[in-house]
Amino acid sequence: MNPSPLLLQEPIRMASILEPSKASYYPALTKIVGTLGPQSGSVEIISECLKAGMSVARFDFSWGDATYHQGTVENLRAAIKSTKKLCAVMLDTVGPELQVVNKTEHPITLDEGSFVTLTPDQDKEATSNLLPINFIGLSKAVKQGDTIFIGQYLFTGNETTSIWLEVTEVKGEDVVCLIKNSATLSGPLYTLHVSQIRIDLPTLTDKDKEVISTWGVRNNIDILSLSYTRHAEDVRQARQFLSKLRVLDQTQVFAKIENVEGLTHFDEILQEADGIILSRGNLGVDLPPENVFLFQKSAVFKCNVAGKPAVVTRVVDSMTDNLRPTRAEATDVANAVLDGSDAILLGAETLRGLYPVDTVSTVGKICAEAEKVFNQDMYFKKAIKHTGEPMSHLESIISSAVRAAIKVRASVIICFTSSGRAARLIAKYRPTMPVISVVIPVLKTNQLRWTFSGSFEARQSLIVRGIFPMLADPRHQAESRNATNESVLKAALDHGKAKGFIKSHDRVVICQKVGDASVVKILELED
Repeated sequence: MNPSPLLLQEPIRMASILEPSKASYYPALTKIVGTLGPQSGSVEIISECLKAGMSVARFDFSWGDATYHQGTVENLRAAIKSTKKLCAVMLDTVGPELQVVNKTEHPITLDEGSFVTLTPDQDKEATSNLLPINFIGLSKAVKQGDTIFIGQYLFTGNETTSIWLEVTEVKGEDVVCLIKNSATLSGPLYTLHVSQIRIDLPTLTDKDKEVISTWGVRNNIDILSLSYTRHAEDVRQARQFLSKLRVLDQTQVFAKIENVEGLTHFDEILQEADGIILSRGNLGVDLPPENVFLFQKSAVFKCNVAGKPAVVTRVVDSMTDNLRPTRAEATDVANAVLDGSDAILLGAETLRGLYPVDTVSTVGKICAEAEKVFNQDMYFKKAIKHTGEPMSHLESIISSAVRAAIKVRASVIICFTSSGRAARLIAKYRPTMPVISVVIPVLKTNQLRWTFSGSFEARQSLIVRGIFPMLADPRHQAESRNATNESVLKAALDHGKAKGFIKSHDRVVICQKVGDASVVKILELED
């Protein structure tokens, strides 16, 4: 399936570019995933990131132990409570990641033109001439002339933090390499990436399973980011493992595409996964740089057609150390939005970056500007065309609701849902206005106790473009299951007014079930 170009909405006057942007009550429809760590783990910084527009917190287990991340997630809960802003929790697995281990944590300087040996013997000390790695099969997987990258920041292009090596010789289990650029590696751990080789390790490692079954269960993770997804079977196995843990049977699995193997099986992976993360850092090593954009456009388009969230990474690397992004990075963020991305994922920028709050705020502002000129009309026609006929009853109603909302210039779409599916279908058609997803709690029992579901579904929509969830009052559950209860609608309207989405004389489109029928209503509000 070829990517479809989504042109800017016309006409765009040059004069309008010079006008100051109108203030918006929400940072952007496009969501922002922030990785929490040393520079962004305090209650104060997390609170500011939430206010700036972060709606998903990512916990990257490639570094830091469970105790460290537990402290950070508890700070996140305190920040959510103080700001009254919902935030989802994403656990990012390590997967079959090759790593250089530096037990002394002393900086290692590598000089261009010198040689360095990569060895699987982790008992040896890391030096400028010898780097221990966590993979015994490297010598069998590479050959003379192959390219290897090593770096803490995963090859941002910053030559002071990333090393480019060329394999010159294989000696038993050791690999001797020529250093192609001078750099200093600092910290205890660096990632190693070899272009286009098969790593004979499981996608969900024993370490990952231990973290998920302890830290993940304790913190009711909403989304599992499955690193180095290479086949649809990887996703199925991860989902089976989650379902065995009971507590996490609702956790969504997002496939992280990081290499050519995952790219080759993309269509089957997309069918199986709940969403896709395009890990452009590693993909930029596996693919020629001139092909990365093509994969992004094609993959995002396929996600859009399937109605599954597409998340793009590695957009403002320079903001790790600087207060402003480069012009190319700002354009890159906007293009990701125009391509149809649901969310932007920030890694080193918020994890170790000096300006985590400014980064979230800046990315949000760029997304908001791009959304104003997103050609929704062309996008809508393509989405309808690729959905095909006959449409399902629900999709027919929902696509009509989006079209109606745009035609009457509604300020919001209010959608009543219990599973979140209806709201995600609305988001699939990329309405130009926010979607208030009113999640109706459903009473469930495991024959030992009764519980209300709904909080998982509400938080999981925080990674989907345009959806702003709220949880309906469980006391109205009996009536609100069919969304006939006026108090639930009033609560949704009040929520929209409080958030600044809705004001007097606005039109509001409501999507709801009445009995067995799905209904679309247009309300014109009074004072």
